[in-house]
Amino acid sequence: MSTVPFFTPEEKKTFFSVYRRLLSNLSSCLEKDDIRKMKALMRQINVNDCYGGSPNGINGLLQNVSTALIATSDIGLRRTAVIAVLLYGPVSKQQIPVGEVEAAFGEDVSLLIGRLQKTSALYARNTALNSEHFHHLLFSFAEDVRVILIMIADRLCLMRAGKQLGADSRLRLAAEVSYLYAPLAHRLGLYKIKSELEDLSLKYLDPEQYNSIKTRLNETKRSREAYMAEFIEPVRQKLETAGLRFDIKGRTKSIHSISSKLKKQQVDFEKIYDLFAIRVILDTPRERERSECWQVFSIITDMYQPNPNRMRDWISVPKSNGYESLHITVLGPRNRWVEVQIRTRRMDEIAERGLAAHWKYKGVREERGLDEFMNDVRAMLETRDMSPLDAMQTFKMDLYQDEIYVFTPGGELLKLARGATVLDFAFAVHSQLGCRCVSGRVNGKNVSIRHTLCNGDSVEIITSPVQKPKQDWLSFVATSKARSKIKQALREASAKTAEYAKELLQRRFRNRKIDLDEAILMRYIKKKGFKTVTDFYLEIAEERLDVNHVMEEYLELERREKDVAEHPEVRSAEQFVAPSPTDEAASGPDVLVIDRNLTGIDYKLAKCCNPIYGDAVFGFVSTQGIKIHRMNCPNAREMFTRFGYRVVQARWSGKTDAGYSVTLRVIGNDDIGIVTNITSIISREDSMTFRSIRVDSVDGLFQGDITVLLSNTSAMEQLIRKIKGVKGVKQVSRLF
Repeated sequence: MSTVPFFTPEEKKTFFSVYRRLLSNLSSCLEKDDIRKMKALMRQINVNDCYGGSPNGINGLLQNVSTALIATSDIGLRRTAVIAVLLYGPVSKQQIPVGEVEAAFGEDVSLLIGRLQKTSALYARNTALNSEHFHHLLFSFAEDVRVILIMIADRLCLMRAGKQLGADSRLRLAAEVSYLYAPLAHRLGLYKIKSELEDLSLKYLDPEQYNSIKTRLNETKRSREAYMAEFIEPVRQKLETAGLRFDIKGRTKSIHSISSKLKKQQVDFEKIYDLFAIRVILDTPRERERSECWQVFSIITDMYQPNPNRMRDWISVPKSNGYESLHITVLGPRNRWVEVQIRTRRMDEIAERGLAAHWKYKGVREERGLDEFMNDVRAMLETRDMSPLDAMQTFKMDLYQDEIYVFTPGGELLKLARGATVLDFAFAVHSQLGCRCVSGRVNGKNVSIRHTLCNGDSVEIITSPVQKPKQDWLSFVATSKARSKIKQALREASAKTAEYAKELLQRRFRNRKIDLDEAILMRYIKKKGFKTVTDFYLEIAEERLDVNHVMEEYLELERREKDVAEHPEVRSAEQFVAPSPTDEAASGPDVLVIDRNLTGIDYKLAKCCNPIYGDAVFGFVSTQGIKIHRMNCPNAREMFTRFGYRVVQARWSGKTDAGYSVTLRVIGNDDIGIVTNITSIISREDSMTFRSIRVDSVDGLFQGDITVLLSNTSAMEQLIRKIKGVKGVKQVSRLF
């Protein structure tokens, strides 16, 4: 039944190369008949139906095999996980019964495929992916750390093939990887994968910054390699004289790491001196690891002056994710600080592949070693004080003790307190739904409003138009939101009753032709000892206070207050400050499309980067609403990394006549008339308006910040080209 999937010549070549490497990696851990059984199962399927027609434009079979290769070569997973990855597609497409998989490869393989299906089902719920709690739910449902490791491998595979994805899919994937999978890989000690994911995310989210750093690294490659060789050679000679077996090499820092340093230190590329690190890797038995690492440390610090403030000892006390290494920064040739990392071959493999390499060094193989590794990961994930990001500190592999996650019928994800009931869920969706709730349907079964929900339940609320909140509801709801909404509803019901009583009192006053003075009535209510006006009217409504008696006491008070003076409130005028143009909501609902196809949504243009029509932009959901930022905004990395769940897609659409404020920095020779020439260019342009200019002149150089109002990026680029043509202008750049 199997058919050959369509491969381009390049894909075919890549596929067989990856497949051969995968078999080579698995040769030591596959059982005798595994390959024969796999081929027998694959003959039952239609390969194109299982792997073809991928929505992301990537050949499905090639992606599947590439993910399996990453899982085994870069992460260290073995037989069970790789077989599960290869058979996941056919089982999900119901072309291979899961029973046959279990009979051929064992219960653990079929169980892992089931967990992959359960976790992948989350991605079918589009609203879940946009939820702040998606990463929590992911861990709650994964149940097995291998599922998370396979998902990391899959994301790395997709990121490597990013050019084949559509622009929107590529940006969404890069954002997801940036705020979820790269920090998670770091948390697991998968530093090599973490660095690659971060670099690829930067490449797609901020290509200008990525390409700029990559170009500068290429330009300085020769001098950097020469300096590393100058530093390494005398160290190599000393270590060889000491009789040590080792490798020593220089390693350039990742592009993402350099980008973060540029942003953090606010310096130019030329002023970053620690673009590389020297790594010494010792070949030594386990029992001599520490002594030889410290021996290398002693040799290097004898040769070069160390910086004691930058010494890191992760050999005596390893990191919680298993990382072991000795770091020291020394003053190398030409007074340049150089970081040196000292570790053994075992430590280096764990540093590159994380805890996934542990099984290799524990004297066990295959699934026993993997089980121990999984226990290590679970223990590590429960250690919160070593998280690289605050948002990642809450990751745990077991179910969360104090929270549950449930779905609406439409697939929206909600987080509730453990012990929450159907009524809690109803109020979490909408207060009116809670007030009208009479029962619920959980996973298709009818239940009462008191029914306690479990993690992953799908809940539907049944309402009645005559239902009203009851006082006893407060005794069984578990969430503060439900409790506060019930109290609010009860207060509103009391207020409505009080309103009827107020109308009754006013009607009685009119019948006796008495003009009711609200001020006197308020003083009367206060004198009677009522804390609120509502309490007063409720007493009347419940007939605990006689209306006629109230009227007599009111008239008595009115007689005693014959000269009630009115004091109108006088307010001084405050100076009106108009909001800045960039802080105003953009005009016209057709100018910007938020998320996918949503228009007419209120938004503001962020002041930190001042986006204009035509810029690559994204939306960020803040407490003040949706703010629109440029993709290369100085704060973009922080928002994607720490708050990726609050990022929404945005794109310009239609046409606009709106003006956007742009500031250009012009640097040139301080020649007579240069300012006049630049301003005359702007004044001749009908599509833009000159706003302001600030000029500084130092040592014969002119620097001016010119602010103009224009319509889009095309107009801005045209203006930049014209200003660059002015005699004496050396550089024109846009400021944030």
